[in-house]
Amino acid sequence: MQIFKKTLLYKSKLNILQFLSRNCWLSFIMGGVFLVNSVCMAQNATNESPNFIIIMADDLGYGDIGCYGNQRIETTHIDRMAKAGVRFTDFHSSGTVCSPTRCGLMTGRYQQRAGIPAVVSVKHKHIGMAPAEVTFAEVFKRAGYKTALFGKWHLGYQKKFNPVHQGFDEFRGYVSGNVDFFSHIDQSGAFDWWHGDQLKDEKGYTTHLITQHAVDFIKRNKEQPFCLYLAHEAPHYPYQGPGDQAERTVGGKFKTQGARKDIAKAYKEMVEEMDKGIGEVLAALKESGIERKTMIWFFSDNGANQHGDNGGLRGHKGSVWEGGHRVPAVAYWPGKFAEGVECDQLSITLDVFPTMVKLAGLKSDSLPDLDGIDLSQALKSGKAFQPERTLFWGSGNQRAMRTGSWKVVSKAKGLGKNPALFDLNQDRAEKHNLAKEHPEQVNRMMNAIGAWDRDVGPSSFAK
Repeated sequence: MQIFKKTLLYKSKLNILQFLSRNCWLSFIMGGVFLVNSVCMAQNATNESPNFIIIMADDLGYGDIGCYGNQRIETTHIDRMAKAGVRFTDFHSSGTVCSPTRCGLMTGRYQQRAGIPAVVSVKHKHIGMAPAEVTFAEVFKRAGYKTALFGKWHLGYQKKFNPVHQGFDEFRGYVSGNVDFFSHIDQSGAFDWWHGDQLKDEKGYTTHLITQHAVDFIKRNKEQPFCLYLAHEAPHYPYQGPGDQAERTVGGKFKTQGARKDIAKAYKEMVEEMDKGIGEVLAALKESGIERKTMIWFFSDNGANQHGDNGGLRGHKGSVWEGGHRVPAVAYWPGKFAEGVECDQLSITLDVFPTMVKLAGLKSDSLPDLDGIDLSQALKSGKAFQPERTLFWGSGNQRAMRTGSWKVVSKAKGLGKNPALFDLNQDRAEKHNLAKEHPEQVNRMMNAIGAWDRDVGPSSFAK
């Protein structure tokens, strides 16, 4: 459901920019000019404006943390936020792999619209999120917020796609899919650690560096509103705990997933170190006296792979089964959000952008049409408010659609040539195919998927 209406002026300019982004080098220049003129729609932020911290884990499964039932991995600080905040039970990533979800998060729109339907790999170094896209960082920066990203970008290798050109005042991190946690070398053997749009080495374990920069940023900006995006690498491979050593060297030979054979133990160490860092962020907010004016939203970019725990859901990362995109999500804002509640509102990472805009009290008249919706009502009450919502997932040839509790799945791994239908209220593990009992429902939903494909564009890169 789209909640923002764009003006005719915006629509005409956006169409021009989208044409340019596909066809010529002027898109970046004109996109920047357009943003200056069109996205200054927000009232200026004040010292009373809320802060926002978005924390995204990488490949963390629905059942990988304590507040979602995991008894092996200790996630004290995330669990503490859940106990004092809102824990979503039906929250989803917009993609089933890294880059697409990150694009959807940044824009509030299905990532296919922005040309990032799949993972941006080394062979796609010419591809990145279109500079003409309006990101939440740009909107908050125009409103007077300080903005920063520490960690993983994965929305374009080239400098013109760098986060500092997409609304972030500060960026420390990497632009590829993963790096050695110590040497910061990506899986192609290239060094990948950036300070702004310049490569610059920085010693330290990736998780620790993300935390250190976050704490420093909070302390430097405690007197003004900020929007901080922490994109953790954990628990994505290479599987390296904080006590390990660098394995990758520039141009060298190494195992992509890392040398450790006790992956389960390394995975546990990585998640727990991320949680420890989140605890340091919480402590910095409290010490700075801004804990009660800061919203924190924690979630994963997709489901876990075979080394993680998807909480009994079917499938893994990369699939449109629930295990590929239903993810843990916790929202925390002391005194503002419901406390210690489970919320079953059907939600998606596309909702983060419009929800932050609403909570900040920013005007949205000139924003593009967003596919996400404002979840502030659910966050404040802890209750679902739109039970019949419709969502879509596309990954390669795979398709899935939710409408209320119904989910249809097509061309997913382990499925025959015919679509399958499930009632997730009764069968969250997607074990009982009801397609034969409800053929009309299947037809309606498959027709809707076809219309969605035509609307948003392909769900894979052109070969």
